[in-house]
Amino acid sequence: MDEKNVIAALAALAQPTRLQTFRLLVAREPDGVPAGELARLAGVPQNTMSAHLSTLAQAGLVTGERQGRSILYRADLARFRAMTLYLLKDCCGGNAELCAPLIADLAPCCPPAARAQ
Repeated sequence: MDEKNVIAALAALAQPTRLQTFRLLVAREPDGVPAGELARLAGVPQNTMSAHLSTLAQAGLVTGERQGRSILYRADLARFRAMTLYLLKDCCGGNAELCAPLIADLAPCCPPAARAQ
């Protein structure tokens, strides 16, 4: 990911409804959420949600898949991961102790799945 793409993604998330929408989609992975339900959950009109989803899609943060008459949206977690790694890549400047607290804070939110035996 390059600087231009990161700026576009951050700009897309720098609006309350779009940030809320992205967080809703992340919470519903991998199932996705229809656009109408996203509008209802965010408390905005469907045409407003459509505009927000378009902005998020242009930034590469969400994808849409037509299912019948509706579009099912999903967070693009690979793209989000790339953006996050871009931002954190040089965070420690060669000093791992500076990033250790951040990594420790992130670890409990996403415990690895138990391995099948």
